[in-house]
Amino acid sequence: MKNILELLERAAARTPDKYAVRDADGDVAYALLAERAARIGSRLGGVCGSGKPVAVLMNKSVRTVEAMLGVVYAGCFYVVICGDTPAERVRKIFSTLQPAAVLTDDALADEARAFGVPVVTYGEAVAAPVDHPFLDGVRSRQTENDPLYVLYTSGSTGTPKGAVLTHRNVLAYSAWAVRTFGFDESTVFGNQTPLTFSMSVTDVYSTLRAGATLVLIPKTYFTFPIRLTEFLDRYGVNTVYWVPSALCVAANLRLFDDAKPRFLRTVLFAGEVMPVKQLNYWRESLGDGVRFANLFGPTETTDICTWYEVDRPLAGDETVPIGRPCDNCDAFALTEDGRRAGPGEIGELYVRGPFVAAGYYNDPEKTAAAFVQNPLQRAYPETVYRTGDLVRENERGEWLYLGRRDNQIKHMGYRIELGEIEAAASAADGVQECCCLYEAAADRIALVYAACSGEAELRAFLADRLTDYMMPGRFLKLPALPHNQNGKIDRKALAELL
Repeated sequence: MKNILELLERAAARTPDKYAVRDADGDVAYALLAERAARIGSRLGGVCGSGKPVAVLMNKSVRTVEAMLGVVYAGCFYVVICGDTPAERVRKIFSTLQPAAVLTDDALADEARAFGVPVVTYGEAVAAPVDHPFLDGVRSRQTENDPLYVLYTSGSTGTPKGAVLTHRNVLAYSAWAVRTFGFDESTVFGNQTPLTFSMSVTDVYSTLRAGATLVLIPKTYFTFPIRLTEFLDRYGVNTVYWVPSALCVAANLRLFDDAKPRFLRTVLFAGEVMPVKQLNYWRESLGDGVRFANLFGPTETTDICTWYEVDRPLAGDETVPIGRPCDNCDAFALTEDGRRAGPGEIGELYVRGPFVAAGYYNDPEKTAAAFVQNPLQRAYPETVYRTGDLVRENERGEWLYLGRRDNQIKHMGYRIELGEIEAAASAADGVQECCCLYEAAADRIALVYAACSGEAELRAFLADRLTDYMMPGRFLKLPALPHNQNGKIDRKALAELL
């Protein structure tokens, strides 16, 4: 298998009338999904050549998934951009992407035309006839190393950087996910993350590989979650893969005290550290029949490189491990002096294998800095990804995530991982969310938190758990912490508040 469209076509042949993707406004069965995507691909073929980037400017819906796959049928690769993305960010993305076309819907067509790129609307594309000779010719020339999509993340300089993921990457990763968690035709995913976020890759392509069903949950159910359980039950959702902040919303409101999701059997999470206190609420509420796992990895490893299945009780002040490398994906940690980190030693995580992206689009400098020759062997060319994540192996042989290399600080002469302070604070009674930042100008650690308790109680709690040099010098209580469009705590917005 060399092309992810083979996953779609296999599912369409096996279960043509089964729901493939659903949202609050409609749904599409597998056979119709394949047909619509082929129509869109045929239309795009008359606008842009194969191997070109196509921007999909659409809000999350069934049609967006059809558009993504349509771009792939055209032999191109897609970049999904949400309709509420600031115009300046879109311009920055387009400056490096230089898309051959923008695929959008009628509601966003005028906005799309303002960027000076050829525009194709979903309506005209899905009405086009299927050009089988064109599609067959495109497929015959493709390889598994061709790009499938580019996903733009926030660069440290303010310029977005686009990770290039290939068919090979997604085929390898989705095979691991389906095999590991036993996804099959009975699986119903409840998608929380935007289609611009790497976690959605697991939802979309595990669905296609397993012949499962993907349900796109409206964002409002996480802002006002009172009816979230009802929504999950209405669509028979039995598998979720959410950012911890979304899981914490349900836990902090004790959403399951009155009604528990009837069908939920697998709960996966990634993207940020999962507080144990809220994880325990989910585990205690849903019982022993539900499987929980922490997935860890950056966009540049397709989505995940390590994982940990929650297999034991965890105390409130513990950190949920990120576990061990996924099958067919190796990872190792190196100390600052280049040695392989031993148990208990802090090291930076490196990843190798077919999950590793091709690099950054039109950005050779950033690519060369992050996608490097394997430092553990020099005998032949082998590119590995340098994640910038700091980890430490515990006594069980599981990795613990300590924070970002660029988030490690030196304060009062000591090296400090801000993630350790966050883990301690999140265990305090009444703390719903927290985030630790370093104010370099004042040489001060700041803890921003949302809680029903006050600063005095939190200080007293931390005094028993942190050494003096790790104690925050500033506590800032907010009604709620801001979140970015992926649902994660928005650290940049918090830094601007300090």
